[in-house]
Amino acid sequence: MKRPATLITGASAGLGAEFARQCHARGDELILVARRRDRLEALAQELGGKVHVIAADLSEPDAPSQLVEEVEGLGLWVGTLVNNAGFGLIGKFERLPLDRQLQMIDLNIRALTALAHLVLPEMKARREGSILNVASTAAFQAGPGFGVYFATKAYVLSFTEALHQELKGSGIHVSALCPGPTRTEFGEVAGIGRKGRFDRFSADAESVVAAGLRGLLRNKAVIVPGLSNKVSASSNRIIPRPLMRRIVASLKL
Repeated sequence: MKRPATLITGASAGLGAEFARQCHARGDELILVARRRDRLEALAQELGGKVHVIAADLSEPDAPSQLVEEVEGLGLWVGTLVNNAGFGLIGKFERLPLDRQLQMIDLNIRALTALAHLVLPEMKARREGSILNVASTAAFQAGPGFGVYFATKAYVLSFTEALHQELKGSGIHVSALCPGPTRTEFGEVAGIGRKGRFDRFSADAESVVAAGLRGLLRNKAVIVPGLSNKVSASSNRIIPRPLMRRIVASLKL
């Protein structure tokens, strides 16, 4: 008989590594996925116990299906999927490399969608399971200077809310975690660095992950950790979209 496990993508650093720590602490058997095997192995050694490491670049077209096949080969089924892998880029759309922006779409959207689709049949058959998709407060408005990233997170939020509603009464929990700026490697990869508002108002990964896991347990459709982030996420209801675009464009991250 297959054992349930928690699959965490983007587990080599940041929120992914913290998801691994907190899920391990509650007794989950883990499958850690990222491109950097050395980091995954170091984290697995830190955690001990039942931790499986799979190195994969999920932006590659066949990677999600190959990953699920490898999980099944371990005698496991995905009881909890944490779709955390993703990255962002700062800069004007026409100045950023097209291949990197398309890779961002492939990872942030296509891989997340594929993994959710691939794990659902077993969850539906067992009438249990959980999917946590990591979106962002960026999902609630357009992001001039961060356009493709904000758009990918808007997709993640909309898709997750729809899936949450479709699976009502199925025994499967589906939630979107929408953190604001968080102290991880995200800023360095995106080209923000450690400066400006992003650094000053960043939350810690521990509290963001804890809020995400609590919300998933309660089957909340949308989880926004922190009061300031809740205000930011709801501001689009009262601020006209043209003004909101100008505000975001003016931010000195």
